[in-house]
Amino acid sequence: MIQAVIFDLDGVIIDSEPIHFRLENQMLEELNIVLTLQDYSSFVGTSTQTMWQRIIDKHQLPYSASELAEKNHARYLEILGQSKELTPIPGISALIKGLYENNFKIAVASSSVPDIIAAVLEKFNLSGFFLTTVSGAELPHSKPHPGIFLKTAELINCSPSECLVIEDSKNGIVAAKAAGMRCIGFLNPNSGVQDLSKADVIIKSFKEISVNFIRNLQSSPE
Repeated sequence: MIQAVIFDLDGVIIDSEPIHFRLENQMLEELNIVLTLQDYSSFVGTSTQTMWQRIIDKHQLPYSASELAEKNHARYLEILGQSKELTPIPGISALIKGLYENNFKIAVASSSVPDIIAAVLEKFNLSGFFLTTVSGAELPHSKPHPGIFLKTAELINCSPSECLVIEDSKNGIVAAKAAGMRCIGFLNPNSGVQDLSKADVIIKSFKEISVNFIRNLQSSPE
């Protein structure tokens, strides 16, 4: 039986991929590098540091991944702090609150750095609903490695078979399934071209699912 729901952050709680795309392309333009949509789509779900390391290796840039990632994060936090228009993805707040009220254990497992995870949840008044948040930026391997989800399950004292993950990226879904968890794939058009076929359920809107829907999902991964 599903006891816990683990949420990705970017593209699931906040529609942040357009912001990331704009910021990262701005930085790439400053570095005289062109990133294709296919390249960008392949990075969705991974950590910013992983993305920059791949770009540095490919283009032989004279910078460290941590240097470029920190610059990226600082600009993103500035946008979060200044924007009065950013809102949660429609339906996600109600789902989170419904799960909390029905005694599900809920957590965030995101490739974003801890400061960004905290800033987003605080901005949307969602911080108090989560037992824990786990940042892939603090782990040895980024998604699609399953480590982030296994670590989250450990922190909330649940077995992988009791956990359901909600993700919008191929990398995240592969990680969730490798961790032995059920997974709902959210088809977010702003997350680029993502192969969500390995998810147990694919949705286009959070209005398609409910607490009862999640409660009735089989607890054992296929």
